[in-house]
Order: sequence, then structure tokens, then C-alpha cells
Amino acid sequence: MPNPQDKRRALTPEALSMMDTIARTGSFAAAAREMGRVPSALTYSVRQLEDALDVLLFDRSSRQAVLTAAGQELLHEGRRLLQELDAVANRVRRISTGWESELTLAVDDAVARRALFDLMEAFYAEKIDGGGPPPTRLKLRVEVLAGTWEALLHGQADIAIGVPGQLQNSGIHCEFAGELEFAFCIAPHHPLASLPEPLSASQIAEHRIVAVADSARLMAPLSVGLLPGQDVLTVPSLAIKLEAMMRGLGCGSLPVPIVRRHIEAGRLVRKATYEGRRTGKMHYAWRDTGPAPGKALAWWLDKLRSETTRKALLEQHEGLLL
Repeated sequence: MPNPQDKRRALTPEALSMMDTIARTGSFAAAAREMGRVPSALTYSVRQLEDALDVLLFDRSSRQAVLTAAGQELLHEGRRLLQELDAVANRVRRISTGWESELTLAVDDAVARRALFDLMEAFYAEKIDGGGPPPTRLKLRVEVLAGTWEALLHGQADIAIGVPGQLQNSGIHCEFAGELEFAFCIAPHHPLASLPEPLSASQIAEHRIVAVADSARLMAPLSVGLLPGQDVLTVPSLAIKLEAMMRGLGCGSLPVPIVRRHIEAGRLVRKATYEGRRTGKMHYAWRDTGPAPGKALAWWLDKLRSETTRKALLEQHEGLLL
């Protein structure tokens, strides 16, 4: 039985390229001429490959270079591997110009997906040297409240969008993204819907609130809007919170851009409360990478400097909430 190491050593790019040339030209002689080798040397190389794999790659009963089923499979996979090797070489060359191999974005669940996907589309549409897109792989993770900070601080993300408040850390840069207004809402058939405004804390505390769980695992989780003794339905995302509230399973506050169309359609009722107008300041932050950030991070930071982009990330919820 052939040694597995022998198989790996036999499947070189040169051997795979040889198989491709023989299959494409149709004969050992034609392939030898194209490759600048004598036919006997090419035949010997094929036999060495067959011995290493313990298979017949060519039908010896034919005068032409006819592949066996095993040979066809090796040709198919070999061509795919050669393409991947070329892709890796091109990727390494592009990354050597300053592009990161991967960039992880941690976004708060309140960030508008439509605007975020618009940015990702624009990133992939960039043309760099050679005309291709940036070689940086994007990785997206959605977090809630302190979980967004945690992903950045613990090295699980390179940039965080929609972080609440500011954090004093010498290795972190933080910039203001915008202000997000929250609306206290209930379903039209909820008991609070018929009460006069503003709703008091005691009135709200008598009813279940729907809360999105903070995704932080190591940092102290944050809780917003919960009153002492209040029953809580905890859900994992704003989309599920919205559904629960429209079904009358509880009350709660959601960003105005998310609930606006549901209020207009009568699926939710907005109520003024004892808190008055409630807003949250949102920020974006990134880890210090030295004198100059990588080109992918620099691209995102450049886009986030635009007030229009920051506004879109907080407001473009209509029609898309994942």
C-alpha cells in the first residue's frame, strides 16, 4: 500500500499541470513537445504518479491519451487545485501591498442592515492593483449593548459600529456616530394602549417588558428600561423583540426608525412616558493598529467620517430588519 506521504509528494503542481497538458493536447507526444520534454520522460513521470497513487490514470489499450475514470477525477480536481493555487498567490501578492487578510466588523443590533450592506457592496466593488476587489475577507458579527464593546476590547473585532457610550482605553479610538431616538410602544390591544399619557413608572411596571439580552460574556451586561419587580421576556434580537411587541407579549422601547412604519400602519401604538424624550448616543470605535491602519480598516474609517453614512447606519431600517 502506498505511503500517504508519497501520495502528497506526488501531487505537485507540476504533476497536475502535466495531467492537464496531456489531456488538453490528446497525446503524450504532443504534450511532451509543448512541455519541452521527450515522450519517454513524460511517460515515466506518469507511471511514477500512478505508482504513488496506486491507480491507472490512462487507458494503455488506446493509442491516444485516454483517461480512466480515476484519471478524469484527478484531472478535474487538479485543475481546481491549480486555480486555487493561482488565487492564493494573487491574494498573497495583494496583501503584501497593505491589505489585511481579514477584517472583523462588530455591529450593534440597532445598526441599520440596509446601510451596512450598502457599505459592504461598495467595499467589494473597489478596484485595486490588477483590477480585482480588495483581498480582505470581511467577517460580520452582530452584538447587543456591551457585547459590541467586548468584541472590540478582546480582539474579536477590528472595528465596532454602534457602541453605546465611550470607553476610556488607551488602545481604542472612539468617534461619535449619531443620536438614536427610542419610542415606547405597545400593541393596539395591549392594556397600556388605552391609558392617558404620559404613562407613569408604576403603570409600566405592572406589565411585562420585552428586553434584548446583552451579548457580553465577560463584561458586565447592560440593561435598559427595566423597572424594579417588572416581569421580563428576554429575546436575542431587536427583530424578535419587535415581533413579540406586535403580538402584545409585552411593552418596550425600540429605535424610532425601526418602529415608524409599524406605528403608521397601526400595528404598534407609541406612548409618551414619564421619561420624556429618550435618546441614546451611538459611537464607532476601532483598535489602535500603529502609525497607519491597514487599507481595509482605513477604507471603513474613511466612509464612517461621512455624516450621511453615519446617519444611514442609524436610520435606514425600513424594508430590511434581520
